[in-house]
Amino acid sequence: MSSTAGKVISCRAAVAWEAGKPLSIEEVEVAPPQAMEVRLKILYTSLCHTDVYFWEAKGQNPLFPRIYGHEAGGIVESVGEGVTDLKPGDHVLPVFTGECKECAHCKSEESNMCNLLRINTDRGAMIGDGKSRFSKNGKPIYHFVGTSTFSEYTVCHVGSVAKINPLAPLDKVCILSCGISTGFGATVNVAKPTKGSTVAVFGLGAVGLAAAEGARVSGASRIIGVDLNSSRFHEAKKFGVTEFVNPKDYEKPVQQVLAEMTDGGVDRSIECTGNIDAMISAFECVHDGWGVAVLVGVPHKDAVFKTHPMNVLNERTLKGTFFGNYKPRSDLPSVVEKYMNKVLSEMTDGGVDRSIECTGNIDAMISAFECVHDGWGVAVLVGVPHKDAVFKTHPMNVLNERTLKGTFFGNYKPRSDLPFVVEKYMNKELELEKFITHQVPFSEINKAFDYMLKGEGIRCIIKMEE
Repeated sequence: MSSTAGKVISCRAAVAWEAGKPLSIEEVEVAPPQAMEVRLKILYTSLCHTDVYFWEAKGQNPLFPRIYGHEAGGIVESVGEGVTDLKPGDHVLPVFTGECKECAHCKSEESNMCNLLRINTDRGAMIGDGKSRFSKNGKPIYHFVGTSTFSEYTVCHVGSVAKINPLAPLDKVCILSCGISTGFGATVNVAKPTKGSTVAVFGLGAVGLAAAEGARVSGASRIIGVDLNSSRFHEAKKFGVTEFVNPKDYEKPVQQVLAEMTDGGVDRSIECTGNIDAMISAFECVHDGWGVAVLVGVPHKDAVFKTHPMNVLNERTLKGTFFGNYKPRSDLPSVVEKYMNKVLSEMTDGGVDRSIECTGNIDAMISAFECVHDGWGVAVLVGVPHKDAVFKTHPMNVLNERTLKGTFFGNYKPRSDLPFVVEKYMNKELELEKFITHQVPFSEINKAFDYMLKGEGIRCIIKMEE
């Protein structure tokens, strides 16, 4: 991919020329990334309802022609000036809401609403120079929420790109870059239901099902799905939904129905539709004194939230969230690791017997520990971590009889043990040749650095005498 760095790339993109009209596959030009930008090769993208909502342009400001798409996975093709934490070849997820890591919101542990890169659906250009990186026949095509992933190549601000585990399957984890993280995070990070609580989820699309999954893993005893489409209940059961309410089946407001079902109201509700009536119902159905309602769906631009002030004074809490309150660059890699841990657990009937972590990446270290089997699993950390890294795991992972160990130099005593390791090689018990992928003379030592930085080899031998 490095041969295209600094050059305009021609590629295919699905362009929306008008509101509600079918997208047209066009050959477009994608300019190189400028300062603090990266150009990505998109390998997988997914259609989110938000794309459809803004493509229809019924409730938002129309902006065309435009390249939609914001839920995707890809590889860094090239980087612009000033980008230091990403390099070509990195596996990444572009995210519609960014993280500059410098503003008050990014430094806060309670917010992910970056001052610089928070979602702006009306912006159709890059924030650096106000220009689009997409064009066709010299005419610009607008960006969408800083991602525009319905193109084989796209340009994003570095703060809107999360670097992830390269072993994670992009065709699966790409959906974490919007809907699934938004719904799941809305429950576990914002609503925070306690074990045994009652949760109502309004809207059982992908985001709502992710919210239900968050309630399930949080230990909710009752998860009530609210949707106008009764056929969704069967699928929702897989995500922990225990009961289903279709507002069309009742003559009374759905918030009243839920209050009667739950002796005064649910403990938590998560609204995932964007419909203003559903938002009001989600708030008014929670129990007074402790109930919390979380709004997730994107409303019509002219929508107005109306409720009697006594609903607030009676100690109900109303919260909003974007992207499940996850900080995209800081938190999304660990969400991917949760998926990877589950994959390992399912592959090995509960976990591996032993794991060895050799990267120094803190998320990989945590994953290496949490993927071992309870009762007998042992994880060994080898990689050297960042000086500010912090290892975090639930104490039950330790109490459930997993063992975490560290090692330097493989626990060999250098003078006593290393000669015997050499003998293992001499006796052909240990193969070394397959580790040596390159050899360069001392005068070309920088090539060894290039091989290492590009991940193109395992070990490069530098011959001192030429």
